[in-house]
This record gives sequence, C-alpha cells and structure tokens, in this order.
Amino acid sequence: MSSTATPRRSARGLSTTDLALVATFAAFIAVCAIMPALGTNASGVEFTLQMFGIFVTAGVLGARRGALAVLLYLAVGTAGVPIFAGQTGGPSAWTGASGGYLVAFPIAAFLVGLVGTAFARRNQADLAIALAVAAAVVTVAVVGVIGAIGMSIKLDVGFATAWGYATPFFVFDIAKGVAAAIVATSVHRAFPQLVARR
Repeated sequence: MSSTATPRRSARGLSTTDLALVATFAAFIAVCAIMPALGTNASGVEFTLQMFGIFVTAGVLGARRGALAVLLYLAVGTAGVPIFAGQTGGPSAWTGASGGYLVAFPIAAFLVGLVGTAFARRNQADLAIALAVAAAVVTVAVVGVIGAIGMSIKLDVGFATAWGYATPFFVFDIAKGVAAAIVATSVHRAFPQLVARR
C-alpha cells in the first residue's frame, strides 16, 4: 500500500489545494483592483491593474480554476466587500458604467486560461507569447466589446460612442497582458507542478 497521500477532492473535482489556489488568486485580483487608479476614461471608468490580475490568474491556473477565481472575486465584491475598482462593492456595481466589464472578466479568464493550458507544457517562450497574444485578442474582442455594450446601455449612448470610451483601455490592457504573460511564465518555471494540476 502506497504511503503517498492523495489530495482530497470535492464533489466537483477540485482538491483542497485547488480551492486554496482559487481563493488566493481571487484575493490577488482584488488587490490589483483596489490599488490607486492610473486614471479614468471619458465615461469615468477607472484604469486599474484589475486585468493584470485576471490575466496572471488565468495564465497560472488555467481555464477552469482561473474562471472560478474571478467568479469568487466577483461574488465577494457583489456581496458588498469594497474590492471592485475605486474600492467599491455591492450589487449596484453591475448596473454602473463598468458593469459590462464585470460580465466580461470570467469569460476573459476562461479563454486566456484555455490558451495557457494548451501551451503550458511547451517551452517558456511559446507559453509567454501565446498568453500575451491571447490577452491582447481577449482585451479587444471580449472585454472591449462587452464593456462597451455595458457603457452604451448605462450611459444611453450609441455603441460607437461607447466603443470610443473603451478604446483608451486597449493599449494599457494589452501591456498588462504582456506583463502578466511574463509573470505567469515565471511562476510555471518556479512551480512546474501547477501544470500537472490543471
């Protein structure tokens, strides 16, 4: 009989270690979100490090656990803990100008996480490039589009106007995606066992 302990798994197939990682990275996203804003766009939505936290989480944890970490972060913020951008919280955040971004976050994490999982066993350069490209595409095609739809509804403006509000985020968020790809790749280099747990 082997003496090696098998990690206990929940009914949904997540081990206690997985749950701890999900909680830890949800807290990491929260810290990135409540750090001082880097500025605001024309609609008043703040520039934060939130997307950096989400991209790092997705790159390290993969699609499933990355999305779960973002969902946990959103659940805690919606419950009233002030961990959204601007140190806000509560259900009203979903009906504000940034509500569309909240909707987009778990989708973004899942998609970037899928790419991270696909490239995790390749060399470090391939992983970093794949994560950076995935983050750039998701920034524009997912977060930008859904965020603009949310602003269009809340601010009662056309999509083209709302898209104009969203575009200043793109350069910053693409840069955050590149930085997140480098960080996630470094984490995988230091903790290769994370790949086996995906």
